[in-house]
Amino acid sequence: MNPNRYALLADLILVVHFAFVLFVVVGFALILCGIVARWRWVENRTFRLIHLAAIGIVVLQAWLGQLCPLTIWESQLRRLAGEQGYSGSFIEHWLHRVMFFEAEQWVFTLVYTVFALLVALTWWLGRKRTQQ
Repeated sequence: MNPNRYALLADLILVVHFAFVLFVVVGFALILCGIVARWRWVENRTFRLIHLAAIGIVVLQAWLGQLCPLTIWESQLRRLAGEQGYSGSFIEHWLHRVMFFEAEQWVFTLVYTVFALLVALTWWLGRKRTQQ
């Protein structure tokens, strides 16, 4: 395959990864707003289960010390494209600056775990608020 196609696929995976992060973070913020504003869609069980599962997967990977498969696939594709690390396209450069920062692994595990607990807590808070 043409190296440019590998780079393009790596950029596509990066965009999907970024969308996943936005879903988890922005979804949580919208859920909190919805609980306070009593938005009916906050009670959508399917959305809430998918959201909880998304952060649950992140926490599980962190506790098991595993890298996200999206990160692994992107890195493999970048190597196949002849790139080193994350010094490729515009999309990849800026999205990585927004999404990633340097810290010890335990910091990420702690942040993911606390965030997952907050997401789980909104199930209880959301149920109480919407039933009133």
